[in-house]
Amino acid sequence: MNGDDKQGYEIPTEMRDFAEKSVEQARKAMDGFIGAAQRALDTVHGSTNTMQSSAADLSRRSFALAEQNLNAAFEHAQRLVRAKDPAEAMRLQAEFVQSQFQAMQAQMREFGGVMQQAAGQAARTAQDAAQSAAPRTPKKG
Repeated sequence: MNGDDKQGYEIPTEMRDFAEKSVEQARKAMDGFIGAAQRALDTVHGSTNTMQSSAADLSRRSFALAEQNLNAAFEHAQRLVRAKDPAEAMRLQAEFVQSQFQAMQAQMREFGGVMQQAAGQAARTAQDAAQSAAPRTPKKG
């Protein structure tokens, strides 16, 4: 064996350049995928926090309204007990039904607004998540 045999098989420069470019492109693609996945995860995490907060606010408001309605019912019961005659009891009952109906309408409007707001926020979050997760193609130039 002479000194020339030590060289053995050499990878052509063009092939080595092609392999290096392929590895770099794969690395960039993977970095893009990881970045998109992280953005999607962050968006979902934020959405979850927003939904938990909205649900907690809605629960607190529900309890407050239930307490308000119970207090109104107890006040009504006390007025009925103090009624002097059946006519006054009937008038108090009619007033109570009317006031509770108006309260119920206001509460339903409030809950409807909260639900619309939550639905809008959920739609925006889903749209943001879809845009964040969408693959980004590099511009050719």
